[in-house]
Amino acid sequence: MKTYGLLLVGGRSARMGQDKATMLHPDGRTLWQRGVDLLEECCDRVHLSLREDQESRPFAVASHPPILLRDQSNTGDGPMAGLMSAFQHAPDVRWLVMSCDLPRADARTLRHLIDSHREEEAFLAYRSEFDGLPEPLCALYAPQAYAFLQAALDKKFCCPRKVLIHHQCRLLDPVVARALENTNTPQEWEHALL
Repeated sequence: MKTYGLLLVGGRSARMGQDKATMLHPDGRTLWQRGVDLLEECCDRVHLSLREDQESRPFAVASHPPILLRDQSNTGDGPMAGLMSAFQHAPDVRWLVMSCDLPRADARTLRHLIDSHREEEAFLAYRSEFDGLPEPLCALYAPQAYAFLQAALDKKFCCPRKVLIHHQCRLLDPVVARALENTNTPQEWEHALL
């Protein structure tokens, strides 16, 4: 089965005070370009998930621009909207979904997730090092996940983490410490880079 990468860059970054996707990583790449590069190492194709009203120009400067997917107004808001738009675009692939605000993410973590997936599983995620719950924004969503996500949206239930919990998603222990540490504030950004 093909695996497509979906990098979520549509967040409003209100707590960070600037667009997280366009922040510079210490290696000199923007967070979105670094995320695309990581996903390209292990996925058949890479897509960027943008809000319906988001400017696309900052994401067109790559040497190999990823495919841009717009959240549809009927798919809710936040990460769930990105997931639903991805499945509407390509319903028969596995989607490796990753948030752009993971400055410590690495290819080993992503490959382990893909390699560990079992055909019968709708989802596969890592266990959070912070609270032991599923990490929905570095997770694998198989084609059969779409029905579960749509059913949740139909009930106005827009939290991917709760969908994973409700459907007893199998959780992997992280293979690289702190790889999934996300950054929502300037303080979290500073801590993640230590």
